[in-house]
Amino acid sequence: MIRIRDNEGFEQAFRRFKKACEKSGILSEVKKREHFEKPSVRKKKKSISARKRAMKKQRRFGP
Repeated sequence: MIRIRDNEGFEQAFRRFKKACEKSGILSEVKKREHFEKPSVRKKKKSISARKRAMKKQRRFGP
Protein backbone atom coordinates (compact mmCIF):
# COMPACT_ATOMS: atom_id res chain seq x y z
CA MET A 1 0.00 0.00 0.00
CA ILE A 2 1.36 3.36 -1.04
CA ARG A 3 0.27 6.45 0.84
CA ILE A 4 0.61 9.76 -0.93
CA ARG A 5 2.84 12.09 1.06
CA ASP A 6 2.17 15.77 1.62
CA ASN A 7 3.08 17.89 -1.42
CA GLU A 8 3.78 14.77 -3.51
CA GLY A 9 2.67 14.71 -7.12
CA PHE A 10 0.77 11.89 -8.72
CA GLU A 11 3.66 10.97 -11.01
CA GLN A 12 6.07 10.56 -8.12
CA ALA A 13 3.58 8.47 -6.11
CA PHE A 14 2.86 6.33 -9.18
CA ARG A 15 6.60 5.78 -9.68
CA ARG A 16 6.91 4.62 -6.05
CA PHE A 17 3.91 2.31 -6.57
CA LYS A 18 5.44 0.75 -9.70
CA LYS A 19 8.77 0.26 -7.91
CA ALA A 20 7.01 -1.42 -4.98
CA CYS A 21 5.11 -3.75 -7.35
CA GLU A 22 8.32 -4.64 -9.18
CA LYS A 23 10.14 -5.29 -5.92
CA SER A 24 7.43 -7.63 -4.63
CA GLY A 25 7.27 -9.52 -7.94
CA ILE A 26 3.56 -9.00 -8.59
CA LEU A 27 3.88 -8.32 -12.32
CA SER A 28 6.07 -11.35 -13.03
CA GLU A 29 3.60 -13.51 -11.09
CA VAL A 30 0.68 -12.15 -13.13
CA LYS A 31 2.49 -12.82 -16.40
CA LYS A 32 3.34 -16.33 -15.24
CA ARG A 33 -0.30 -17.09 -14.37
CA GLU A 34 -1.81 -15.42 -17.44
CA HIS A 35 -2.19 -18.73 -19.27
CA PHE A 36 -2.26 -22.23 -17.84
CA GLU A 37 0.89 -24.21 -18.47
CA LYS A 38 0.99 -27.97 -18.11
CA PRO A 39 3.54 -29.17 -15.54
CA SER A 40 5.48 -31.01 -18.26
CA VAL A 41 5.77 -27.81 -20.33
CA ARG A 42 6.83 -25.83 -17.25
CA LYS A 43 9.49 -28.45 -16.46
CA LYS A 44 10.76 -28.39 -20.06
CA LYS A 45 11.04 -24.56 -20.06
CA LYS A 46 12.88 -24.66 -16.76
CA SER A 47 15.33 -27.22 -18.16
CA ILE A 48 15.92 -25.16 -21.30
CA SER A 49 16.57 -21.97 -19.31
CA ALA A 50 19.00 -23.85 -17.02
CA ARG A 51 20.85 -25.12 -20.10
CA LYS A 52 21.03 -21.57 -21.51
CA ARG A 53 22.39 -20.22 -18.21
CA ALA A 54 25.02 -22.96 -18.11
CA MET A 55 26.11 -22.22 -21.69
CA LYS A 56 26.28 -18.50 -20.96
CA LYS A 57 28.35 -19.15 -17.84
CA GLN A 58 30.65 -21.46 -19.77
CA ARG A 59 31.20 -18.83 -22.50
CA ARG A 60 31.92 -16.20 -19.89
CA PHE A 61 34.45 -18.24 -17.91
CA GLY A 62 35.42 -20.49 -20.83
CA PRO A 63 38.56 -22.59 -21.28
